[in-house]
Order: sequence, then C-alpha cells, then structure tokens
Amino acid sequence: MQPITLKGRKIVEGHCKAEALVSTKPISFLGGVDPADGKIIERDHDLYGACIKDKVLCFPHGHGSTVGSYVLYSLAKKNCAPKAIINQTADPVVVVGAIIANIPMIDQIEIKKITTGDIAEVDAHKGIIKIWKEKGAKQACI
Repeated sequence: MQPITLKGRKIVEGHCKAEALVSTKPISFLGGVDPADGKIIERDHDLYGACIKDKVLCFPHGHGSTVGSYVLYSLAKKNCAPKAIINQTADPVVVVGAIIANIPMIDQIEIKKITTGDIAEVDAHKGIIKIWKEKGAKQACI
C-alpha cells in the first residue's frame, strides 16, 4: 500500500516512524497530561486515558500555561514523550516544549487526514509526513 504524503512547515527538525495518536481537541500539557507517565488526564478530552508516549501526537494546537513547555521537556527526560508532534497551527508553548525536548514537530498539516492507529513517518527536516493507513500495535503507559 502506498502512503499518503502530507506537506507542512518544519518547526523542530528530526525523523521518526511510529503509531499516530490523533485528537480533534487542543492539548494542554499542564494539567491535561500526567507528567509522570504521559497519560491524558483532562476529563473531557477525546484522548482521555490514552498514552502519548512513543506516539506521533497529532492535535490542532496547544493551549494553557507556559509551564506546559517544561512539562513536555520533563516527559522527554522520563522517556514518556511523543516521538513527534503534528499540529494544524503551532502554539508557542508547544513549540518551546518541542524545541527544548528535541521532539520533531511539523505544523500546517490537515490532521483530519490522519487517524489514530495509522503509521506515521515524520521527516521534520523536509516538513513531510507519510501516512500508512494500517493499525499499529496498541500501547499502554508503563
């Protein structure tokens, strides 16, 4: 099967291939993500209970406190961060977090074209994402 190729704007360079985790809602890393294990803890969020660890995390944009940048950095230091971040619109809090945590990031992507479970190859050097419409292995936070 041929992948779907999406072109966006590179924010933080890097490359990875992992299972996509997609949200239709903004994410706040401060108060919305458990800093101990990378689980979404915001009660009304569409990813409530899901783990962002080792995923290509796709969401429209971030929201919330600037401390969210440090939470993202802390998750990376605990090996609980996403492998990459894909946004429709880059938010300064998420951008700073991705930069200091060295997480590849691309924005200006229509995330509706990506589904949770797809395999996403992120080339943030070129601003390209290749999407394979197949289910990856489910992963829990550990």
